[in-house]
Amino acid sequence: MLISRTLIDAATAAHVSADDVLFVDCRFDLADAGKGDRDYAAGHIVGAVRADLDRDLADMATPSAGRGRHPLPEASSFAAWLSRAGWRPDLQVVAYDAAGGALAAARFWWLARLAGIDNVAVLDGGWAGWLDAGASVDDAVVQRGTTSVHVAFDEAGTVGADELAEGVASGRFLLLDARAAPRYRGDVEPLDPVAGHVPGARNHPFADNLDAHGRFRLPEELQREFRSLLGAHDAEDVVHMCGSGVTACHNLLAMEYAGLCGSRLYAPSWSGWVSDRSRGVALGDPV
Repeated sequence: MLISRTLIDAATAAHVSADDVLFVDCRFDLADAGKGDRDYAAGHIVGAVRADLDRDLADMATPSAGRGRHPLPEASSFAAWLSRAGWRPDLQVVAYDAAGGALAAARFWWLARLAGIDNVAVLDGGWAGWLDAGASVDDAVVQRGTTSVHVAFDEAGTVGADELAEGVASGRFLLLDARAAPRYRGDVEPLDPVAGHVPGARNHPFADNLDAHGRFRLPEELQREFRSLLGAHDAEDVVHMCGSGVTACHNLLAMEYAGLCGSRLYAPSWSGWVSDRSRGVALGDPV
């Protein structure tokens, strides 16, 4: 069953039959890795299963500097999570978090799409939007029957460091950095050992995709804004990055919601880029 492949509002999601939807609670706090689990235990959308950024949406057990702070999981690991969650191809998946989709519902959405799953969307407005709509919540332990899921990730959806460097230098790629402007410029760097951005990258902070209420702006507004950055580039020429490959997925989602499909992710992002100190670093605003 396909209801949406980008965003879904709380009013619509609340009226989808429980037999036709799998809610995924992706709440996460970078400053307190256990908070998402505690929040889920205290209350969640009825029937929602839990997907933790560090535990389920990244491979934190296999550290490698070149893979960044949140390395992509193996497709087999993501398939195992889907199996435990009882996902089947006819289920609409709705992922949510408490950060407008940025931590880490958009990451879940992108991984699912990378795995060839089309019927997956992010809950617009997230947990707060669900509560505002007066939709049902509970704290019951969710037990779903397991399924047998096998998926493969589409390697065409990602870009490696060498291809990225060549593509940006030649003008073939447009690289968009989703971090806040002060981090992009290198004014501050709270997480990684080097401040700044990849030479040639442009800045589109993921927060610019949202309105004052934490919901995505209208698709036509987002399309105008992204097109002003794209210039002569097509959407397929765009590569996204951030600090560790999480909030960049928010820009991927926003572009697709705006009808600009086919962009890709440099998953290691800034944390992976600066692991090799021979790579270029730029400071300040783009020239």
